[in-house]
Amino acid sequence: MPYPPDSDPTHPPTPDDSAHPAIDGAAPDSNGPDSAPRRPHPAPVVQRRAVARPAARSTALSLEVLGDSEASLRALVREGSADNTVAAYQAAMRYWEAWYGMRYGGALPWPVPETVVLQFVADHVEHQSARGMIHDLPKAIDEALVACGAKRAVGPYRLTTVMHRVAVLSEAHESQGLANPCHGRAVRTVLAKTRSAYARRGERPVRKEALTREPLEQLLDTCDDSLIGLRDRALLLFAWASGGRRRSEVVRATCENTRRTPEGFVYSLSYGKNNQEGRDRANMHKPIVGRAAEALQAWLDAAGIRDGALFRRVRRGGNVGEALGAEAVRRIVQARALAAGLDGDFGAHSLRSGFVTEAGRQGVPLAEVMAMTGHVSVATAMHYHQAGAVSGWRGGRLLDEPAAAHGRARSGLQDPRAVDDE
Repeated sequence: MPYPPDSDPTHPPTPDDSAHPAIDGAAPDSNGPDSAPRRPHPAPVVQRRAVARPAARSTALSLEVLGDSEASLRALVREGSADNTVAAYQAAMRYWEAWYGMRYGGALPWPVPETVVLQFVADHVEHQSARGMIHDLPKAIDEALVACGAKRAVGPYRLTTVMHRVAVLSEAHESQGLANPCHGRAVRTVLAKTRSAYARRGERPVRKEALTREPLEQLLDTCDDSLIGLRDRALLLFAWASGGRRRSEVVRATCENTRRTPEGFVYSLSYGKNNQEGRDRANMHKPIVGRAAEALQAWLDAAGIRDGALFRRVRRGGNVGEALGAEAVRRIVQARALAAGLDGDFGAHSLRSGFVTEAGRQGVPLAEVMAMTGHVSVATAMHYHQAGAVSGWRGGRLLDEPAAAHGRARSGLQDPRAVDDE
């Protein structure tokens, strides 16, 4: 067992209920009302950069003119916003403020000058120099950012993290009707050339390991017949076999949207990343059959679940509690991978990528795979599908064909062993 049977480390975090940036008249506040107060940032002894104060902020659309309905509309926007997206936005903006305060002194100005964005890129990505690969963030500031909790570790960021932070800053300006420094020619050129530089070095975005059938079976082998074991087995099979469900989709599964059928269950995914308006679509129904259906039924029977969320926290003493949060799915995958002794970096997305990769291995048509996964981008789905199918490509075995067959193919001669049925 990866954890004691009476200790379930999957308690979901409390969602942040801060205002959505797209409807705020003011610049985004990095501290939502539910976030903990930030500690004062240490003041490292470094040369702070001077920056010109930005032009006056343009007038953005505000909901204050709607009176009492303002709060109602803000509540609707919060409810319709993905928790993970809001959390990632807030984390990015907190870092921008912490970094700016230490690099320049004072509060982050709005709009942010283009030179500040360029300095942010230089501080967080690596470039070649006579001393090897370096980045421009002074060591004292780097260590101070870690000390105050703004960064996890000293050193440059991954390129994907830098691009995400810049994208969040860009969206913050767009939503407020401010001049967007991220659209400046210098920023766009630097970012494009940085991507090219990283690609030439052979550095690729870090992806979670795919849980194809073999490693998935190893995870399932760690699940015993305790309540936690039954739940984790059901969750893993549900997420994987229904098309590689995203973790947010797994925790939204309920007895109401997962109906029993003669073959097992059908999960009706009426809301998701690619269907945020809840429209009826032909591919919104996902099959839960075979072993996945059996595992789900065993968990529901053992837990006594008749309505509400399918996957729930198991408290000390075997008491079934509240619905799991999305973060719990990641923790379950990682705990089971650790218990199985698997090498590699696994997470909730490993279930999704593993399903598509395994489907490619077994020759499942891409259209059928996309109908189950809900992928909108063919390129994204093909990335994993072809990775699974590549070892079976005939083109890779041309040298393995008998020489005689190769010669007949070039000359157009028929195989003399072939039988003419006419």
